Amino acid sequence: MNFLIIPFLIFPFFPVQISFWGFYGHALLNRQAVFSLPPEMLPLYKRELRFISENAVNPDRRRYAVKGEAEKHYIDLDHYGDSALYKLPKYWAEAIQKYPEDSLRAHGIGPWSAYLTFFSLTKAFAAKDKTAILRLSADLGHYLGDLNVPLHTTKNYNGQLTGQAGIHGFWESRVPELLAKNYSFWVGKATYVSDPQQALWETVARAHLQVDSVLRIEKILSLQFPPDQKYSYEERNGVTVRVYSREFTEAYSLALDGQVERQMKRSVKMIADFWYTAWVNGGQPELGNFSTLETDEKEKVTPDPKIKVRGHDNH
Repeated sequence: MNFLIIPFLIFPFFPVQISFWGFYGHALLNRQAVFSLPPEMLPLYKRELRFISENAVNPDRRRYAVKGEAEKHYIDLDHYGDSALYKLPKYWAEAIQKYPEDSLRAHGIGPWSAYLTFFSLTKAFAAKDKTAILRLSADLGHYLGDLNVPLHTTKNYNGQLTGQAGIHGFWESRVPELLAKNYSFWVGKATYVSDPQQALWETVARAHLQVDSVLRIEKILSLQFPPDQKYSYEERNGVTVRVYSREFTEAYSLALDGQVERQMKRSVKMIADFWYTAWVNGGQPELGNFSTLETDEKEKVTPDPKIKVRGHDNH
């Protein structure tokens, strides 16, 4: 299994990377979160480490096959104005009473959807349903990772409103691809989350506060790097593609003062905490006597051409 392969698409003007946090990033986040779990959970999660890691990207695959999946990955806080975090209800039932559901979905339902996945995982633990536990754990890790990405909280999700198209994949895929091997992902042991819904919204609020620096610093550095230094070319799967250069990537990471690493570490901690909380709330079932997973590791999805996906990763 090789987590370091990140598919690229060819585009004449700027590099394109697939998947939020990249395939590498999501797999890495889920994998690292396992090692923060308490001993009672490790018999299952360590034995199924490959499943938890490889299936971290399933929600991205479903975006093109399942209607209603795409809006689970983000929320456009700035669509609701400066007081969005005060106006938006924290509970879905209250949100759809205040706003039309189709409007909420059009601008992302990330925090509400992540809580629903967490709740479903809790029920899976209570039912001692191993297949559901692993599937929902992989999904929840993905959604929580997405909510820690600043550009998942704004309608300017790919810099398309500020002439910075491509920055989405740059921040969450190219930077980790080149630099994450030097990151420290030890975040301590998982702790119980007393108010998961509040924690989700606090995460979104923290990520949103970083949108300005994500965009502003890239724009400043772009003025300092001529195009032939900002970009380079690499061969991917036998195809030469244009990518952000290592020099520009390292300068960006330095100017952000390790922001990407911090957000990845917060993702790891949050994933472990939410898995642990779901296990506790689900009655702390014994996980050591589950048999080896018998279901197919690869979730089968068939792209539906009728489904239109907003271009977070179609840069």
